Amino acid sequence: MTKKPLIIIAAGGTGGHMFPAQALAEEMIERGWQVRLSTDARGKRYASDFPKDVTIDTVRASTFSRGGLKGKIFAPILIFQGVIDALRSMRKQKPRVIVGFGGYPAVPALLAGGIRKIPRIIHEQNGILGRVNKLFSKKVCSVACGSWSTQLPKNVKAEYVGNPVRSKVLQYKNSPYTPPGNWPLSLLVIGGSQGSSIVSKTTAEAITLLPEYLRINLRVACQVRKEDMAAVEKIFLGSNVSFEIEEFFQDVPLRISQAQLVISRSGASSIADISIIGRPSILIPFAAATGDHQTANSQGLVKAGAANIISENKLTPEILAENIIKILSSDEIASNMAKRALMMGKPNAVNELADLIEANAKDEL
Repeated sequence: MTKKPLIIIAAGGTGGHMFPAQALAEEMIERGWQVRLSTDARGKRYASDFPKDVTIDTVRASTFSRGGLKGKIFAPILIFQGVIDALRSMRKQKPRVIVGFGGYPAVPALLAGGIRKIPRIIHEQNGILGRVNKLFSKKVCSVACGSWSTQLPKNVKAEYVGNPVRSKVLQYKNSPYTPPGNWPLSLLVIGGSQGSSIVSKTTAEAITLLPEYLRINLRVACQVRKEDMAAVEKIFLGSNVSFEIEEFFQDVPLRISQAQLVISRSGASSIADISIIGRPSILIPFAAATGDHQTANSQGLVKAGAANIISENKLTPEILAENIIKILSSDEIASNMAKRALMMGKPNAVNELADLIEANAKDEL
């Protein structure tokens, strides 16, 4: 019996890194590969939906940008220990290829792969390279770009493949859109995998400013950070709308498909999901994102007329309410935005990434 080829997928501990990594894991298993996921304890929290055949290695790694002086001292020690662990694992079974999705937990596997002369590819989800991907961009076989306009250093070999989405998103691809009208309306508010205080609070306040003809039909599902639950709930209770608040929605793709409008951060995975399913959106980029990459991420949908964008420094309940009213008061505007969002989706991204990986992987070891 022929032994399955091994791929190591290395990804950091946020949904933005882990969701496309999951999509790739699903595809590579379909293609007959054995998959190992290399991540940290934080990333492991997002791995529950990975295929059961995936082996998860919890690595030791840390970022230099947190924890003050102590963190800066211990970060290289933890990364070094993680590299040693990765080298031991690769000695037992050598992978054909290593794919990094960014984040410091991806560092040990990528460094160990370089030492072992294993082909490496990195996937950059955002319009601007993250710190780890930038570090490895000139050392890998190729940088697979999620955005066609990704800003890259000179002399970097790159290929635009799009952002892979999970099978649970693809099942709602091109699902029929019900435009707003005099019937129940669904508004979904998501702030990324870790939630957003400013997005949830401002949205709740904006809802109270909407005209009664909208509020009477509105059903709001809003992601809220744990520490903001009481305050946001109090605001919603005063708005006389039907609402549901959770720290994290496990069924986001379904909720996007049911929504007349999505209010969201501009993380690459959120943008990809909204585009694949095809829904109007109001995007609020995270102002502190490295290199302002969330603003860069949003430009495709905004320029296509599929989304409105509000920067954090201009975000007020009044401005957000004005945007909500404009979209939900016009079935023509909302329907056109949905169609244009769908045109920006790239449902075959995971196939293109997998093709690139197989083209660069080592032959039989």
